[in-house]
Formats: sequence, structure tokens, C-alpha cells
Amino acid sequence: MTDKTPPSPPSTPIWRWLLLVSVAICAASGLVYELALLTLSASLNGGGVVETSLIVAGYVASLGLGALLAKPFLKAPSQTFLVVEALLGVVGGASALALYIVFATVGQSLMALVISTLAIGVLVGAELPLLMTLIQQGKMTDARGSGSLLATLNFADYVGALVGGLAWPFVLLPWLGMVRGTLAAGMVNIAAALFIAAVLLRRSMPRVHVFVTITALATSGVVLVSALVLSSSILHSAKQRLYRDPIVYSHQSDYQDIVVTIQGKDHRLYLNGGLQYSSRDEYRYTESLVYPAISNKTKNVLVIGGGDGLAARELIGMDIHVTQVELDPEVVHVANTILRQDNGGSMEDPRVHIINTDAFTWLREGGDGTLFDAVIIDLPDPDNSILARLYSEEFYVLARKQLAPEGRMVVQASSAYSTPDVFWRVQSTLKAAGCPSVIPYHVHVPTFGDWGYALCAPEGTRLEVPERAPQLRYASTEVLQAAGVFGRDNQPRDLPASTLDRPYIVDDLRRGYRQAGD
Repeated sequence: MTDKTPPSPPSTPIWRWLLLVSVAICAASGLVYELALLTLSASLNGGGVVETSLIVAGYVASLGLGALLAKPFLKAPSQTFLVVEALLGVVGGASALALYIVFATVGQSLMALVISTLAIGVLVGAELPLLMTLIQQGKMTDARGSGSLLATLNFADYVGALVGGLAWPFVLLPWLGMVRGTLAAGMVNIAAALFIAAVLLRRSMPRVHVFVTITALATSGVVLVSALVLSSSILHSAKQRLYRDPIVYSHQSDYQDIVVTIQGKDHRLYLNGGLQYSSRDEYRYTESLVYPAISNKTKNVLVIGGGDGLAARELIGMDIHVTQVELDPEVVHVANTILRQDNGGSMEDPRVHIINTDAFTWLREGGDGTLFDAVIIDLPDPDNSILARLYSEEFYVLARKQLAPEGRMVVQASSAYSTPDVFWRVQSTLKAAGCPSVIPYHVHVPTFGDWGYALCAPEGTRLEVPERAPQLRYASTEVLQAAGVFGRDNQPRDLPASTLDRPYIVDDLRRGYRQAGD
């Protein structure tokens, strides 16, 4: 009787070393997929605690499920392992592209994120038991030998994870972006599997299996290469569905997705899908933000955020020197190019000193030693834990330390009507930070609706436009004083301060717009 069992793979030191290197490469790709999902969660859904926990916990749980599901296939470890790698390369590599399309067309990607996490985790979890069986095939190994083998495989797996963890933030994401970076990781995954199939395992499988496996892997690679080539047009088409106006600029920076649309004379800036301003009515927002913080004696102002240059435009119009702390240099680049018409070139004015760094860190380190006559905080709404830091009691305490005696600080506070808890939470947090007087006010910005602000100022300060202000399009002392009046349906709420430990303000925003009956 002829034994049809394929021969065991070789067991030379070189073979084992090459296999371990290939395992490390596959592990690196696997971690890149998980990090890509976390990045997508932050970019598409705000990256809250719930989403992050679901991805991390779901991934870990699915690793165990994948190991369990691999048990029936341990009789054919070589073939199964290569099939798993082919599937993992395609599913993981194309996950970011697929999820972006889902987000653009359906609008809700949380369920898709969870499903992708489970699929990738199951495939990654199946790798280790298959590799253990593969290396031990045809051998008698005692407990000590099995333990040594497991330790070696774990080492290769963890080293690969380290490489993937470093490659994603420092190489793939900044150079290629989320979608192309994930596709590139999938191609590396497929390449490693092809090497394993063609070089390391070709003698341990029947020829027909080798041929079929290599063909399947090569096909998977072609699919990923095609997706990479077509990704720009696919992404542009998908992204355009998110915006009503034609996109003229789109770029994924190190920190956020930046999009500019133009329809006629209306320029709009979006960060991570959130509208930052429309040139049609931004003057209402900007004037209401800037001028209450300015007195006739104001000489220097600290602007935190506001990388679009609109606040700086108003300040240099009064010959005020501006220190601008803006995290993302790409936003400043857009302000100096595509949006230059809107800000009048303010970000290149010699009176504006731009510092590209994290505002919290900069303030904690004492700033540049200057005490400012005013601080203007113009940041995106706090829809995630990262932005919540910049709406915390601790942050406002640090910002107040930069104020000169009798200095003022103003904060954009989201919609006073649509998200009242956010608005009144900012007021409470400023009070907790030690503001002598907190003055809430709101104005109508057609694009945004009823928009709110909070002025932290010395006792007795009034909402008014300073005498030194130029002729404004919207704001006046009468308008600002009226802005401090609130209807019976939106009276002050006594809410706990939002802190680093308890970022209430994120949940406030995520509860949605205008909780009817609250």
C-alpha cells in the first residue's frame, strides 16, 4: 500500500529561521489591520471609549475564537495556513477601503467596524495553532520541546506586532494614508505567504495544492494591487457622497481628514467630516468669537486652534500681535493656499507667530513666557476623548495662567440650542477653573444655527464691541448684549465640570442634537 501522506516540512535551522521571519511579517500585518480599524473609528465615528473598547475587546476575543475554529483543520496545516493568510491579506488589506465606502454610503459604520474586527481577529487567531502543528508535523516532541517551540513562535509573533505597531504611525499612515497604508500591509501579508508557499512549504504539500495555493495568493495580490491603483478615484467618489458641494481639496494629515468644498462663492472647510466654517456667513461666527475678548488696551492675543486664520484676520486688522497654537500644519497650509481669499493671508502676516504643537502640552510647559491680554479658544466640537482634553477644567486652568491681569478668555461652546448640555457644561467648567465671571452668549449663524460662546472675564465685564474695532458686518454692542439673553426653553443648567478624569462633555455631544423634553 502506498502512503499518500505528504512529507513533513524540513527542520533545518535555516528553514525554521525563514519561517519565523515570515511569521513575524504576517503578525506585523495583522496588527496594522487592528490599528487601521482604531484609526478609522477615530476618523469616522469620533473614536469614543465605546468604539475603542468594542474593537480591542472584540479583536482579543476573536483571537481565541479563531484558534478554536482552527482545530478541525489541523490535519492539513500547510494548506489551511496559506488559505488563512490569503483571506487575511484580502480582508485585512481591503478593510479600510470597504469601511470608508460603507461610511460614505450608509452613514453608520460601527457595525461594519465590529464585523471587520471579528473577521480579522478570527483569521489572526488561527495562525498560531496552525504554525505549531506545521512545525511539529512528523515529530515526537516532549512537553519541554513544545514549550520551547511555543515560546519561539510567540517571540516571532510579538516582534512582528512591534514592527507593525511602529510601521503604522511612522511609515504607512503618514506616507500612504489609512486606505493605501492598509492595502500595502495586505500586499506585504500576501507576499510573505507566497514566499512560505513557494519556498518553505512546497515540498510538504501535493503539487496540485501548491499550484492552487500559489494561484490563489497571486490572485489576492492582484486584487490588492488593483485596489491600490484605483483607490484614489474610489475614495474621491465615496468621499464626494458625504459633501453636497464639489470637493476641491482632500488630504488625510497626521491628525485628521481635511476637506475643502467650493460651490460658487461658498468655500467650506471640513475636519473629520465636521463643518468648520462657510465663507457665506463665517463673519457672524468670527466677529462674535473675537471682539468680546478684546478691549481698547489689548496688544497681544493667544489663539488656540483657529488654524483657518479667520480669528487672526480680525486681530491683525486692529494691529494686534497674535500667537497662534495650531496642532496641524496641514490646516495652516490650506489656510495659506486654498482658503487665503477668506482669511486675507493672515497666517503669513509678520504679526502672527504660528506654533504647530499640542496646545495642552504647550500650556502645561508654560507657553512662551508671555502673558496675553486675551485668549481665544477656537477648537472643533469635543466629539472624542482627545478633543475633550481641550474642554476640561485642567485645560482652562492652564489657559487662564497665560492671561495678564484683567485679561479675557473666550471659548466657542457648540450650539446653545441643539446641544444645550455641551454649552452649559462649558460654562460650568470655566467657573470650576476659577473664572471670576463667566458670560454665556449665543448668536445665529445660518450654517450652524444657534451658536454659543462663553466669555471668562473680570467681574463687571460687559458684552460689547471695543471702540477700536473697525466697521463690522454683523457684530455690534447692541447685538452682543442681546446675545446674552436666553429664552425660557434654554435657561442655565448647573452641571458638573468636565475634567480629564470625567470627560462628561463627550457624552453631552454624543447624545445627539436637542434632547426634546430635557
